[in-house]
Amino acid sequence: MPFISKAMSYNKKAHLKTNMEAIRIAFTLDREKRRATNAEREVLQQYSGFGGIKCILNPAEKESDKGYWTKTDRELFPLVMDLHRLIRENSCDEQEYKRYFNSLKSSVLTAFYTPPEVIKSLSETLKENGIMPVRFLEPSAGNGAFVDAFRETFPQNKIVCFEKDLLTGKILSHLHPDDKVHIRGFEEIENRPDNQFDIVASNIPFGDTAVFDISFSKSNDAVKRQATRIVHNYFFLKGVETLREGGLLAFITSQGVMSSPQNEPVREWLMNNTSLVSAVRLPNNLMTDNAGTEVGSDLVILQKNSNKEGLTPDEQAFIKTRTLSNGIHINNYFQDFNRVVHTQSSVDKDLYGKPGMVFIHEGGVQAMASDLKTMLSVDFSKNLNKKLYEDNGLQIHHSYRPSGQDWSEMGAMIEQAEREQ
Repeated sequence: MPFISKAMSYNKKAHLKTNMEAIRIAFTLDREKRRATNAEREVLQQYSGFGGIKCILNPAEKESDKGYWTKTDRELFPLVMDLHRLIRENSCDEQEYKRYFNSLKSSVLTAFYTPPEVIKSLSETLKENGIMPVRFLEPSAGNGAFVDAFRETFPQNKIVCFEKDLLTGKILSHLHPDDKVHIRGFEEIENRPDNQFDIVASNIPFGDTAVFDISFSKSNDAVKRQATRIVHNYFFLKGVETLREGGLLAFITSQGVMSSPQNEPVREWLMNNTSLVSAVRLPNNLMTDNAGTEVGSDLVILQKNSNKEGLTPDEQAFIKTRTLSNGIHINNYFQDFNRVVHTQSSVDKDLYGKPGMVFIHEGGVQAMASDLKTMLSVDFSKNLNKKLYEDNGLQIHHSYRPSGQDWSEMGAMIEQAEREQ
């Protein structure tokens, strides 16, 4: 579980108002069956989820519920009442209202949105290294920050998105009306299009929630069964399955994937089925502006490689962790602070009162993105197997023949992309 603390600069009231206006617009667009205007799109794009506004979990049905609220959050009580009213008025019945709000409450504990500048560092590094994806999968799309960055860098992309939260997915579908947006969990991906996507990239859900995927829970592979117990482990294994050979997975994830000793079997599975391109620890204040919290996270980039003959020293280190004298668990890949985007570090407490390393970058998001891009450029030049990516991409692009509504335009998209390349 990542370290999380309050952030002083995050304005809950402003974010709550903006989120409510975005939800209001999404309901209006649904009702009027039309596309968003430019002005409406600007509001929808400012939607930041409710990861930093946990007070919506508090009761707010009637005035007397205010007694359950903390003094610091009490000023938001009228707005949260309005949020309930907004959703109820736009629901066809009480059952639908409860589905919307329960979905929103579930996302509070897992939704932390990534600054676009950081995602651009990733997409631009891919392009500079000759990676030109045709098929892009975003398994936890949120407000579409990854989709926007990759569409800008790679206009030829055929994009498929999954977003589990009902209201966030509704907003996403209005922001991307020409892309395939699935408003359901990644575990419900249709037709099992394994071995097809060039890139799978996302800021995957944080937290220790379990995932129901019968193909994993009934698998003969013990690691797949284990992965269903924690959502971030599941996303890694499922993401690798959806990649074609040589394709790239890039996930921003909680530090538990790399640092938890219990996740060693998951890390070993990953190293046996992919090549490690890069792993970077991100600053705790990376998502402060969007989520109002300081969240410990890592960016892990893997290249699917099912026929590996052995592991590199970095890959062997990635599997193992060590425990420092103060009880902090560290992945052996992190031998020093050179793999961390930061300007200062300290030891603080995590949510459970245990010691944890906290890294802060004082230069702002643009400086964070620049430092990250420098690291990624070095890692890609050393570790990316471009031939593996290109050879298997050409084979898949020529042999794959999509069918059904989800993939009806894929063939034309691939042919156009190949002409442009």
